[in-house]
Order: sequence, then structure tokens, then C-alpha cells
Amino acid sequence: MKLSPSILSADFSRLGAEIKSIDEAGADYIHLDIMDGQFVPNLSFGIPVVEAVRKVTDKPLDVHLMIEEPIRYIEAFQEAGADILTVHVEACKHLHRTLSRIRELDMKAGVALNPATSVNVLNYIFDDVDLVLVMSVNPGYGGQTFIPGMLDKIKRIHKIADDKGLQNLDIEVDGGITLNNVSAVVDAGANVIVAGSAIFQGDPKANVKEFLKRMY
Repeated sequence: MKLSPSILSADFSRLGAEIKSIDEAGADYIHLDIMDGQFVPNLSFGIPVVEAVRKVTDKPLDVHLMIEEPIRYIEAFQEAGADILTVHVEACKHLHRTLSRIRELDMKAGVALNPATSVNVLNYIFDDVDLVLVMSVNPGYGGQTFIPGMLDKIKRIHKIADDKGLQNLDIEVDGGITLNNVSAVVDAGANVIVAGSAIFQGDPKANVKEFLKRMY
């Protein structure tokens, strides 16, 4: 089990301190949501912030690209310090090529599915990914409500992974996860949990510790 707090919900006026807080509390990854205002209707931050975060933590950087044609920027994010690079099925013209390039640069390759995207799109790329990210909200904004139907989607991906013997495949879930529903998400088969608002509203250190308790 791994907890990947999303800094999209952090206080950017004191970002270094926020990251140090969740780092010391036991967060496994640092999740960075990159938005381009085209694939999703919002802008977030880019490569300079990834570089800055890399300087203040040794934890793996879990970079989620919500951008069109992400293959254009793979090398730049690798140089900035990304350890895991996740791209959206819906944003890639040549998904296999994109995932292969991520791995060639010694990063873990992740693939994300929007809520309305079928699990079937994964049929021919399971061997090319290290992580499947199930979006449990429509991407683009923090603080949204978890879509309950995504629990069945998580279960289906978990079963396919089991049937294929993909014991090392991570199933990550992002969107609307709180202390009230994280246990159900884990029970469905997820082993990497992304949380933003639920971590950074209040005491991030205490919230990380409570999430970790409920995940196990």
C-alpha cells in the first residue's frame, strides 16, 4: 500500500514546508498533477515546480500528466526528477510508443483512464505499464466527489491483473478519496491512493498518518 498526496491542494506559499510535513508523516510518493488547459479545463503547474519539489524530498515523484500529446515532454519531466510518469489513454495518439519511451528513460510508466473510459483499452498494453490510474472524478479540478461506480472498475482491473499474473502492477486511484471512503477503495483492489484536499485541509501530517492507518 502506498499513499501519494497530491500537492495540487497544498498551500503553494509554503510548498516546501507542506512537502516536508507529509514526507515526515510517512507519505510514500509525492503526487504532481500537471494540467494544460486543453486536455482538462484548468491550468496547474509545470516543469519548474517538479524541479523545485525534487530538491526538497527524496520520495518518488508521481507525476500525472493531464496534457495533450504528452510524448512531447517525457524527456523534460525525466530531467526534472519524475520517477513515475502517468499519461492518459485519451490524450495519446500513439499510446504504446509513449509508454515505451517513458520506460526507456528509466521511469515507471503509468496509464490513466477517465471515468467514462472502458477498461478494454488496456487489453493490448498491460505488459507495457507499471501502473494503471483509475480516475474516480472527471479530471481537472481538486475537491470533487468520488464517483461510486469506479469501485467496480477498480475491481475489474484488479481481477484482470490477477488473471494475467501481473502481481507487480500498481492500481492507483485519484479523485474524491477521503478518510471515509479510502477503505472501500483499498478493498476494491487499489494499492496506491492519491488524496489532495483530504490531506492538506487541516493538519497534513496528522491526515497522512490517519490515511495510512485506514489503508492497512
